[in-house]
Amino acid sequence: MVRLPFLVFVLAAPVPVTGAEPVARVTTDSPDYCRELVQRLAPLPGADKEPARSLAEDGMRLCESGHPRSGVARLRRAIRAARLEE
Repeated sequence: MVRLPFLVFVLAAPVPVTGAEPVARVTTDSPDYCRELVQRLAPLPGADKEPARSLAEDGMRLCESGHPRSGVARLRRAIRAARLEE
């Protein structure tokens, strides 16, 4: 019964990692992250068109008035809208 110990060894061995794990992206709902999103939005061609422009304005206003979570959500929507205009 040579096969049984070999099978147990193979099943108990850790699985080798074949590639790097994806890097976790940590985002915080903070004024700094709001500014980062604004910087990402600025160079996009559709940033000055509606609805991206008004979403960005709302997002910045919310971030500045102490509501970064809502502001970040609006800024992300503005980025998506601006990318659709490309």
